[in-house]
Amino acid sequence: MPTYSPFAFTKKRQKDKTTAPPSQGSLDRALLFYILLLSLFGSVMIFSASTAYAKIRFDDSFYFVKRQTVWLMCGIAVMLLFSRVSVQSIRRYVLPLYSAVLLLLALVPLIGTEAGGAKRWISLGPLSFQPSELAKTVLILLLSYYFTHPKTEKRVRERTGGVLYGILVPLLLFLSFAALVALEKHLSCIVILGAITICIIFLTGGNGKFLSAMCFGGGGAVAAFALAVEYTRRRIVIWLNPELYPTDGGWQTLQGLLAIGSGGFFGLGLGQSRLKHLYVSEPQNDFIFTIACEELGFLGATAILSLFCLFALRGLKVAGNVSDPFSALLGSGLVIKVIIQVLLNLAVVTNTLPNTGISLPFFSYGGSSLLMLYAEMGILLSISRASHVPK
Repeated sequence: MPTYSPFAFTKKRQKDKTTAPPSQGSLDRALLFYILLLSLFGSVMIFSASTAYAKIRFDDSFYFVKRQTVWLMCGIAVMLLFSRVSVQSIRRYVLPLYSAVLLLLALVPLIGTEAGGAKRWISLGPLSFQPSELAKTVLILLLSYYFTHPKTEKRVRERTGGVLYGILVPLLLFLSFAALVALEKHLSCIVILGAITICIIFLTGGNGKFLSAMCFGGGGAVAAFALAVEYTRRRIVIWLNPELYPTDGGWQTLQGLLAIGSGGFFGLGLGQSRLKHLYVSEPQNDFIFTIACEELGFLGATAILSLFCLFALRGLKVAGNVSDPFSALLGSGLVIKVIIQVLLNLAVVTNTLPNTGISLPFFSYGGSSLLMLYAEMGILLSISRASHVPK
């Protein structure tokens, strides 16, 4: 079997024998610009998409806008705070964070708040949060810590240890999260956690045959789980023929597709969506992209996706030019997580995948999930301080 090379895409930088922590410079202004532009674009779309639904349900057209503004301001504050925190300081708390998230996930079935037929939230007074959102970030931290730990790296390099320590152990770390998340009936989160794990193993030079087997095996396990549970099995049936369930499960998908098609090339104009008037259910959440397509058309949708591409390219370039392997792998993982969620959200709203709860980063309305996103962006900006990319 060929020699396993952990963290292959930074192998060239590992020739540098310097062990001192990377120097902290200014944060990457281009990356910050893309983050703020996505935030601004998302806020405008939440304002446009939510007004009709908020007026009907809460008798206040600005209900979601006001709350999202507060969360956004808190999120940017969290981002700026984390951008000043050394990544090496965060590394010291990876294992305690891992233990804390496992405990929170275990508590969800016991003390969690139920909504939509599933327990996924833990309430703290007037606030609630999903431990599964925290699990995504902590999994990236944990795998980055694992693969760049000196003892692990030595074992992974060994001829007999490549598959065991390079693939099977990371898979067990993923399963420790997935098993608890499965109790919440949160299949989409399991898919995201699995995709993050496979991508990080790939970045570290994982054996291609075993990675392929993991993908097929993971896909088969997800399909088996989905078919075994009535809640998800029904969604698959509706996904295959949504037109047969126009008012009983297929409504959201059909109205979302209609909104996408109604936009044409130039769109109906910002704020002019017709299907946000109680046709697309809760248009400020997972299906907000369909309203963007209706109002901004193909050009607007292309602009949104182009912004995400620019963010991803800059984020990966920043992470790929850091001399510290932990920072480089962590930064890449955080960017990949955002892109995975974008792709899955687009697949859901276009009915490429069954309808499930996957938010669109920077665009979908949210509270705790938004704070987690901006905490991740703060860590990415902190990593950019040590990157050798021109600012």
